[in-house]
This record gives sequence, structure tokens and C-alpha cells, in this order.
Amino acid sequence: MHDFLPVPHHVVAVTSPSRHRDPSVERYDVVVIGAGAAGLMCAIEAGKRGRRVLVLEHADRAGKKVLISGGGRCNFTNLYATPDCFQSQNKSFCVSALTRYTPQDFIALVEKHRIAYHEKKLGQLFCDGSAKEIVRMLLDEAEAAKVTIRLQCKVGGIRSINGFLIETDLAAIATDSLVVATGGLSIPQMGATGFAYAVAQQFGLKVTPTRPGLVPFTRSGQALAFCKSLAGVSIPCIASCGGSSFWENLLFTHRGISGPAILQVSSYWHEAEQVHIDLLPDLDLLAYLKEQQDARPKAELQTILSMLLPRSFAEAMCATSLPNRAMAQLSIKDLGVVAHTLKDWSILPDGTEGYRTAEVTLGGVHTIGLSSKTMEAAGVPGLFFIGEALDVTGPLGGYNFQWAWASGYAAGQYV
Repeated sequence: MHDFLPVPHHVVAVTSPSRHRDPSVERYDVVVIGAGAAGLMCAIEAGKRGRRVLVLEHADRAGKKVLISGGGRCNFTNLYATPDCFQSQNKSFCVSALTRYTPQDFIALVEKHRIAYHEKKLGQLFCDGSAKEIVRMLLDEAEAAKVTIRLQCKVGGIRSINGFLIETDLAAIATDSLVVATGGLSIPQMGATGFAYAVAQQFGLKVTPTRPGLVPFTRSGQALAFCKSLAGVSIPCIASCGGSSFWENLLFTHRGISGPAILQVSSYWHEAEQVHIDLLPDLDLLAYLKEQQDARPKAELQTILSMLLPRSFAEAMCATSLPNRAMAQLSIKDLGVVAHTLKDWSILPDGTEGYRTAEVTLGGVHTIGLSSKTMEAAGVPGLFFIGEALDVTGPLGGYNFQWAWASGYAAGQYV
């Protein structure tokens, strides 16, 4: 079952044998719907080619999701963003775009605008200052390419008339090339909708099932009480699910568990699946416990574990799941249970926090109906889909921005 908004009745696709000639209709070579990362990149590239480009954006600012990304500093790419890192039902689709527009290409653009940046960790590049610098860079590039950006403009309908006629609340617009760059369903309070999926379906393209990605897990009952008691505590770990593992931090919250490790693994999680967490990934815990048993026989297990893990977590585990006795009183079997519990802490999430806090949307417009070189719909000449709207999703850490830049760049060469 698709988890997106139903197709609005006002988004229609009809054909006519002649181009619309109404003199009241505005005309552009290219119309891009969505002034986010992908949409702006596409518009810039098309404008550089001398195309007359209009970007339509329903929000009051361009790049609103860019502005809140990376804690306001915009994790604008990742040095290791290669095609094999991305999820899709058509794994090979992203190869062409990502190899033609690489992280180094976007870094060159950032450096051209003298924006200071740094690598935080694991190839993640952030602005030293503010995400506003990235948006300003994109807007400056768009202005140089003579791109027109129209804010607070709502699209009411799209008709195919030897090209496309776009009905908005401000004007009717005709174009030969239409680019849909409206993203997915994540963070609806920022205006996210299923618009791209509705348009795709209306023009006969398939849409794969969607679900929240890079999202915190929720828990209930005693498990939730445990998490609430530790809210704010962060622990380095390896989280695993669905054949994928991530060495990052987990974070306890008042709703369940979050943190980079959990966000990463959430994209591979399905309902009723367990998540396995190694809380001490760089330690042979059983050997360590045996050593401590010999060296500190009178010390309680809680004390020993507090040397390795946050004290509050060690206390909570010993109060609920582990035998908090003097080390000398623990058998080899007891030590094995402790080691196994902490090295393979298995949790069964109740669910996720949903699109409200999800950083991305998994699934989307099926790429089987698109050209991997141009992002154009195979059966609908002039119709392009780019960015998060597509069934291409990267991990946390700048990968999804790189897909936005790359897919926008690819389409921009052909619209």
C-alpha cells in the first residue's frame, strides 16, 4: 500500500493536437516546480545553457529545507557519496548522475563562492557558518543564469498540450520542459506533500511504496519508561538491521531511541523486525569481565560497567536486565549473559516517529520509467523528476544533498 497523499482531482493530464496560443499565458522554455536543492541546481544549469527558466515555489522562501539542515549549518555533501551507498528498487539508476556530478564538483562551487567549510566526521562536509550561505550561493548562481524564481505560488493543475500548461494561483504558464522537484513526504510542517507522486501517477508513471527514512524509533510500556529515564544519554555503538550496520551514536529520548546510528538503521528497518545493538563494539567484553572479576572481586557489576558505559545506563541495565552482584558472586555463565546482552542488545521498536521528524522519504517515483542520463520520463517527452521525489535514498551525512545536486545537474543539461 502506498503511503502518500491521493492524487488531487485538479492535477490532470490531457492531450490536444495544437500548442496553446492564449496570449495571456506566460511562456518559458523550462518550468521547475520546487525551489529546493535539486530544483535550484536544475534551474541554474538550464539557465547557463541559455534556456528561459521559471522556478515555482509554494513556500515564502527558497531552500527552506536547506536552511534547517545540519543543525542550520547544512551538511551539503559527503566525500564518500558514491552510487553504491544509495537505496532504490533500481540500484543502477543513480550511477550515471552521481558519476557525472561528484562531491568534488559541488565543493568547487562552494569554494568559488568562498564559503568556509569543514569535515565533521565520516566525510560529512558542513559550512563553518550558516546554511544561509549555501542558499545564497544557489540564488546568486540562479540570478547569474537569469533564472526567475516565483515564491508563494501554488500549482493548481497541469495539462499536457504539446508541451505543458501549468495553472497556478498567480498565472497560467506554458512550457516545453517541466521539472518536478517537490521532494517527498518528510517534514510536512515545512510544506512537504505527495505532489510529485500525484503528477507521476497522472502521467502514467509508477510510484513505489513510501515510508519515513532516517527517523527515530518509538517504544512503549516498560521499554519507553527505560528510555525516558535515560533521555539525553548518548552511547557509541554499532546498530544493525536488514543486513546493514552503522557505527555511530544512539541517543535515548522521551519517545524512544534516536541518534545517528538509529537514524541510519531505520532506513533498513521494517515493522516487527528487531534491531541489534553492540554497545561496546571495540571490546571483547567477556574477556574484560573475567579480568575484572580477578582484579576486583568485591566490586559490583554496576561499578565495573560504569567504567565502560554512562553510569546512568549501567545503573538502569543492572536494575532491569543484569545481575548487579559482586563480581566474585557471578558465574562464568552469568558473565556470558552480561556480555551477550550488551554486545547484542536486541530491541523491537513499536514504530517510528513518522514523516514529522524523518529526514528523508524512502521510495517514490519509480525510476524504471525515467532516463538515468536525463531524468526524463520515457513516455512523456519534456517531463522530468529529480531529487527526493525519486526512489533514490542515501544514508545520513550529506548523501541526499549530493543526490539532489547530481540529479538536478543531470536534468539541467537536457531540459
